[in-house]
Amino acid sequence: MPDISGSTGRTPETHVIDFRAAEQLLAARDPRGAVKLLDGVIAAHPENTAARLLRARAFFAAAQLRPAELEFTVVLEREPDNAYAHYALGRTYERQGRDDQAKRHFRLAAALDPNPRYVKAARFDT
Repeated sequence: MPDISGSTGRTPETHVIDFRAAEQLLAARDPRGAVKLLDGVIAAHPENTAARLLRARAFFAAAQLRPAELEFTVVLEREPDNAYAHYALGRTYERQGRDDQAKRHFRLAAALDPNPRYVKAARFDT
């Protein structure tokens, strides 16, 4: 029987395993390892927003702020009501010293979800 998974021999099941392994690597503070696994998942499934969000988190954890910003932006283009992605993009902007852009996304996150962390970051009192 011919291999229908492509030249890499990767299957949808393998991509799920890679995604789960990337979650574990990120939890174990190995964001670069997580990014490597997620690169293959996203190459095979560019529409997978969950994988993109995880890769954005991994980029952020690895202090690769520009790639994190780009991935969080892709997630928000697809899911504009994703409060976590707004919050995380705000944190990314904050680390880059782009406070006005950060504040906008913190406030959007807090408006979408009254999570105390989001509300605190939004600084509505200033």
